[in-house]
Amino acid sequence: MKSVYPEQIICLSDETTEVLYLLGEEDRIAGISCFTVRPPEARKVKPIISSFTGANIKKIVLLKPDLILGFSDLQADIVNTLIKLGLQVHVFNQRTVQGILEMILMVGSMVGSRKRAEALITELKNEVDRVRKNGKTKSRKPIVYFEEWDEPIICGIGWVSELIEIGGGMDCFAELAKHSLAQDRMIPDHSEVIRRKPDIIIGSWCGRKFRPERVKKRKGWEEIPAVRNGHIYEIRSSDILQPGPGALTDGLRQLHSIILNWRLKN
Repeated sequence: MKSVYPEQIICLSDETTEVLYLLGEEDRIAGISCFTVRPPEARKVKPIISSFTGANIKKIVLLKPDLILGFSDLQADIVNTLIKLGLQVHVFNQRTVQGILEMILMVGSMVGSRKRAEALITELKNEVDRVRKNGKTKSRKPIVYFEEWDEPIICGIGWVSELIEIGGGMDCFAELAKHSLAQDRMIPDHSEVIRRKPDIIIGSWCGRKFRPERVKKRKGWEEIPAVRNGHIYEIRSSDILQPGPGALTDGLRQLHSIILNWRLKN
């Protein structure tokens, strides 16, 4: 009798690929996104069937998937086409640390690996708690400006804002981070960043290299403490802007390291 769990899974974004590998269920993956970097070996052995907002529909159909996993409204057009073709699709919309953990549990349950998913969640929670404990301080917390895009400038999303706080900092635009859509996190007036005086600037331009020299040349930004004192850093988008385990491990560790470095110098 055929297994009740999906055996041919298409992952339209990186984080579900990473979760399935961490659960030891990588053999179920039939296709991945071209932006997949976690884990790196996935690109060597799995067919690439999509970008983030586009997909090779014919190739997906030929792979005969019994489950397709997507992420967010940005993949709505792809998903709409796949559903019309009669394919089974589930789209996640996690935007918080808790949402990431819930996504992991759901993926694990979908493939019959709930216990392994629960163990992974415990591991990740322990890592987050360890950093949170280490990040606590009685001294002043640095104000952190996280930039997700530069033209127009867009500040960090929900889970990034949470990770800044967990790592021992204060998100410069915490009130905007609650918005899931990038258009609602745009900062049209650059002087607003100057006014908030961030101690640390972290760039993570989604899908391309962060250019700190461009940030330094923005009009009036030489007044910002982060620019004046040389606290401008990059965290690769693959380490922190994918809402999966990597953000809670590599992304959080890098954030925390940057904040600790600032503390040592202040």
